[in-house]
Amino acid sequence: MSAFVDSAQLHAKAGDGGAGCVSFRREAHVAKGGPDGGDGGRGGDVWLVADPNQASLLGFRDHPYRRATDGAHGTSKRQHGSRGQELIVSVPVGTVVHGRDGGVLVDLAGPGDRWRAAEGGLGGAGNARFLSNQRRAPAFAEQGEVGEEQWFDLELKLRADVALIGFPNVGKSTLIARVSAARPKIADYPFTTLVPNLGVVRIGERSGRPGDATEFVMADIPGLIEGAAQGRGLGHDFLRHVENAKVLCVLLDRSAGAPMAPEAQLNVLLRELGDYQADLLDRPRVIVGSKSDVAESEELAGGLAISAVTGDGVRPLVAQLAELVTIARREAAESSEHVVVVHHPIQDDVEVESTGPNSWVVRGRTALRAVRFQDLTDDEALAEIVKRLRAIGVDRLLTRAGALDGDLVQVGPLSFEWWRDAVGAGLDRGDHHRATRRERLARHGRLGDNNGGA
Repeated sequence: MSAFVDSAQLHAKAGDGGAGCVSFRREAHVAKGGPDGGDGGRGGDVWLVADPNQASLLGFRDHPYRRATDGAHGTSKRQHGSRGQELIVSVPVGTVVHGRDGGVLVDLAGPGDRWRAAEGGLGGAGNARFLSNQRRAPAFAEQGEVGEEQWFDLELKLRADVALIGFPNVGKSTLIARVSAARPKIADYPFTTLVPNLGVVRIGERSGRPGDATEFVMADIPGLIEGAAQGRGLGHDFLRHVENAKVLCVLLDRSAGAPMAPEAQLNVLLRELGDYQADLLDRPRVIVGSKSDVAESEELAGGLAISAVTGDGVRPLVAQLAELVTIARREAAESSEHVVVVHHPIQDDVEVESTGPNSWVVRGRTALRAVRFQDLTDDEALAEIVKRLRAIGVDRLLTRAGALDGDLVQVGPLSFEWWRDAVGAGLDRGDHHRATRRERLARHGRLGDNNGGA
C-alpha cells in the first residue's frame, strides 16, 4: 500500500524562449534583400491543476522536478520557431501552494482549478521585426527570455466528510478500522498515527435499494494535545486537515488510562479548535465517549457511548454521522456551485534599488525583457533599449530615486552610465550628443535616409 503524503516540494521550471534570428534575404536577382529573420518560439508554461483523481502528494516526494519544453529558435525566411509545450501537473483537490517565504500563493480548492506555477520565456524577435524607415538593415535580434524557475512547498488539506478528533490513543484508528476498509497502525501508545488515515464508510445497503446507501469519507486525524493551535507538537500539521471536514466526531477517552476526565478533554479539544479556526466550532459535531468496554467514568450527557473494539454503539454512531453528512452536503449544494478558477500570478513591478554610492539596479521582469538583445554592443540595439526603458518609465523611477548624471545603472546583463537633462534620458551622454546632432541635420535636410555623419 502506498504511503499517504500530505506535504511535499515542487521545483517548477518553465521553458526558455527561442532566440530571434538575424538574417537577410539572399536570392538570385535580388541585390539588396531586406531582413528576414524569424521570431523564436515561446517557452512552455508549468500549470498546476486540481485533479479529483489524485489523493496524495506521493508523486512529488522523490521526484519534485517538473520542467516544460523550450521554444525553438527562429530561422531565415521569417520562419518562426515552434512554441514549447506547456506542462500540466496534476495535484489533489485542496492543495495549497506556499512560496519559499512561507506565504500562501494559491489554494486549489475545487476540481479543475488551475494555477500557473512558472511562465515560459518569451521568444526573441527576429531582425525583421525592427525594420523601419530609419532602420533599413537591422543587424540585431532579441535573445529568448529565460523561463521562470522556482521552488514551492505543497500542502494538502484533506477533503474528508467526517474528521475524528481526540487526544492520542483515544481509539480513532480502531474506530476507522472498524467502520471502513482502512487499516491504520494500531498500538497501545500515544501518537501511533503520524499521518492521517482515510476510510470510506457505507451505510444503508441492506435495504436492497442501492440508492438508499450513504457513502462518506472519514479521516483519522492524528491525536491533538493541549497547545496544538499554537503549534505545539505537530498541531498545525494535524489541525489543517480539519478545516474542510463537514462533520466533526469528537472522541473522549473514558478508560482509567485517560489523561484527564472526559469533560476536561472536551473543553481542551474545543478550545484548540476554536483557537485555530473559530468557525470550526460552528460545524455539526457528535460527542462520543470511547472505550466503553473498559470505561470507569460515567456516560456523557447528550453523547454516544461506543467501544470500537467490541463494536458496541458503533452502528448508531455511523447512522448519525451519515445523516449529518447528508444534510451538510445538501446545504453546500444549495448555497453554491463551484466555478473553475484559473489563477495567474501578478507580474512583478519595475523597481529601482540603490546598491551603493552612485550605483543602481533595476529589477522586474518587464525591465529585463527590454534589454534581452543578443548583441548589446550594437548601437541600434542600444537605441531600441533606451526607447523601451523610457516607455516603461525607468527614467522617471531613476529620477525619483535620486539618480544623478553619470551614475552606474544595472539592468540584467547591461550596465551603463545614466544621464538625464532637458532633452531626455539615455545610456550615456556621448550617444545623446550624436543622436541629437543627427536629428538637427535631418530637420535641415542635410542627412540622407541611409547615410550621413553624426
